[in-house]
Formats: sequence, C-alpha cells, structure tokens
Amino acid sequence: MAAAEAALLRQCPLLLPQNLEKTIYEGFISAQGRDFHVRILLPEDLQLKNARILCSWQLKTILDGYHQILSQRLQYSPDLVSFMMELKMLLEVALKNKQELYAPPPPPHYYSCLVEEIETLDWDKLAYVDTSFSTIKLKAKDTSGREHIITLKLKTKYPAEPPECYVDLPLPFSVTWTPQSSLKNIYSQFLVALESLKTFWDIMDEIDQKTWILEPEKPTRSATTRRIAIVVKPLGIKLSKNIHMWDPENSLLQNLKNVLEIEFPARAILEKSDFTMDCGICYAYRLEGAIPDQVCDNSQCGQPFHQTCLYEWLRGLLTSRQSFNIIFGECPYCSKPITLKISGRKP
Repeated sequence: MAAAEAALLRQCPLLLPQNLEKTIYEGFISAQGRDFHVRILLPEDLQLKNARILCSWQLKTILDGYHQILSQRLQYSPDLVSFMMELKMLLEVALKNKQELYAPPPPPHYYSCLVEEIETLDWDKLAYVDTSFSTIKLKAKDTSGREHIITLKLKTKYPAEPPECYVDLPLPFSVTWTPQSSLKNIYSQFLVALESLKTFWDIMDEIDQKTWILEPEKPTRSATTRRIAIVVKPLGIKLSKNIHMWDPENSLLQNLKNVLEIEFPARAILEKSDFTMDCGICYAYRLEGAIPDQVCDNSQCGQPFHQTCLYEWLRGLLTSRQSFNIIFGECPYCSKPITLKISGRKP
C-alpha cells in the first residue's frame, strides 16, 4: 500500500487523501501547465468501477465527449494510480484537441502566400488541399513514370516554421528549410529523393511483375522485403556452387535465377493452392496477418503451421519439453519429432 501511495504522490502531488480510510481524495490534476480541481470518492472496498469523479466546471468542459472512455478506464484500471495516469494522458489529448479546434485562423497573408507558391509550383502538381490550407498533397513522377505523393501539414506560422512531411519512401525524408523556403523547395528535394531510389524501385517492380509475391499482398513504395513463391529442382538449391555466376550487369531477378537455378512462377498462371497451404491446426492460411511458416521436417509430411498454433499445440502435450527457447514435441499430423524455436517473447 505504501508503494502505491508513493506512486500516486509522484504522479499527482496535488491530490491527497482526505480521510484515514483513503476513500476520499481531493486536490488538483495537472496538464500542460494548468491545474484542474478534482474530487474522487471511492467505495469502502476501494473498487474503482464504483467510484465517483467530481470535477470543476473547467475540467468538465474539457472532458466533454470523453465520458465513455472515462467510464471504461474506471471499469478496467487496476488501481487509482493507473487510473490517474490514464486520466492525465486523456486530459493532455483533450486539451490539445481543444486548442486545435479553437486556434485562431492564420492571417490573410498566410493564404495569399500559399496560393502564390502553388501557382509558382504549378497547380497540376497539386493532388489535394483542405479548406483551411493546412494540409496539402503534392504529386510527382520519377523518371520511370511512377507517381508519388508527399503530404504536407502546415502550421499557422508558415513559412517561419517548416511543415511536417509524410512520404511513402523506404528511407527517412528530411527537409532542409529556412524562413525563405517555399513549397517549390520541398518539391525539388522530394524529386531528388525519388531519383535516388529509382534503381531500388526498378528492381522491386521487376520482382513484383514477374514473380508471385506471397507477402506483402499489396506492397507499398516503402516496403523493402518480399516473400516469393519459387519452383526448386529435385536436386535442390546449390548456392555455394553457383555464387560465381552473379553478374552485376544482370538484374537482381536474373541473378537469383542463375545462382539458385530456380524458376519464379508468375501469379497469373497459378492458383494460391499451388504454393500455399493452410495451417494444419487452425485450417486457415492467415492468422492475424501471419502465414504458416513452421513446417514439419518429415519429408513425407511437410505440413505447415502458424507459429502461434504450433506453440499452443506443443505446450498442451504432456510429452513435450522445452530447453531454453526451443520446444520439442510431436507433429500433430505424422507424430514425428518436431521443434519450435520461440523468440524472447512467446508467440
């Protein structure tokens, strides 16, 4: 109890118990440099779900619209300390939203400046602008003809303050900005970033167009990995023997074909069932975004399982055993030995 009281004192130093039973607390909760009066009445069993929260009219006004969230937090918070921490975070969000909602509009020259900058840049490059001119989306094409979008969140002090930039790139995009900069400067820097990634996207586009991508199903421009379906010859992959066949003049896809001696089937000529199998435990292919990636080593079985499903199965077996992060057990299908390596966090 002493530890809980100390934690509450650290979180809310202005909120103090008003009786020996610690069923009444009164004081202030602080957020964004402001203090708000609050009184908390707990039942004799100290269960938060039956507590009453009495607020000042300022706090009631700020939290208007958040009553359902507050009720849920009272229902599920394990103790008063946890509830007060969540109340403070909720208050921070509510204050921020109120400030944005009632923030004074920018001065007239803010709009005239932006319109002039868009005209200089060219209206054809504008993909979207909201009614307040605070969110602007610009479209650009790289030299391979791929279209890209950059989203700008402008602040009322623009151009003294740089806008926030959101892009679908595999690398961080940082803007060099001065008070004299404009949308055209950002656009030029965006084009440079696109051109620096041209070779990468050319490679990924070839892979996406000429192979069957298992994951992700719809790759974005920022996605840097692919899980690809392949056809392996009966003798298997001889990577060490063929590594000398890698030719920098060839594309990545062609080099993979040469070195691995494999074919990459196109999705258009095959069905999903040709290269994907449902989990042998839950009978589904996708489970919360994951696919069956644990396979029985028995060549006559080869049944795949989701890591989570196999973990639960092995954990329920009386004959299974665990050594560090490896679980040993039996395959649900063929009863042959199967192992599962788990990460530091259980599936």
